[in-house]
Amino acid sequence: MNIDAEGLIDGAEYIPSPNCDERPAGMGVELLVIHNISLPPGVFGGDAVIDLFLNRLDPRAHPYYETIATLRVSAHFLIRRNGGLLQFVPCTKRAWHAGQSSWRDRERCNDFSVGIELEGADDQAYSDAQYECLAALATALCARYPIVASVGHSDIAPGRKTDPGPAFDWRRYASGISNNIV
Repeated sequence: MNIDAEGLIDGAEYIPSPNCDERPAGMGVELLVIHNISLPPGVFGGDAVIDLFLNRLDPRAHPYYETIATLRVSAHFLIRRNGGLLQFVPCTKRAWHAGQSSWRDRERCNDFSVGIELEGADDQAYSDAQYECLAALATALCARYPIVASVGHSDIAPGRKTDPGPAFDWRRYASGISNNIV
């Protein structure tokens, strides 16, 4: 995988989300944040996550959607269960993925991080294809940006978020990355 000057990865399907903005001046990418998402919760496949990130989620399509349809959120990447890679926001821009967050006494993690969503749930094993794609993506990001760590959403928003959850195998993820950021 290669990342161009705009922050787009070759090999990813690019679906631009409006839920992003410019990073603060002089702010670079230093952190990878691993999330999980499934819509409705525990259901994989379909376009609901894409629809959420594009602000077109139909609140009538499922009772859960009524509670989230007005959210304006995104992530840089989504890795499907089959290892398919989607990109919603260029890495040079700030995706709205972390919310209220803090890492090493720095607030607003969106300012200096890349958000990677795994199609999954806290308590369900992730697929081999997802680990392979995630490792390749993290390796490419580390080659392009001065990444110093990779953390879970739960690490930067404890008490508020639990993802990627206990089903995520941090050792397996770390063993596939050429840079020791975990």
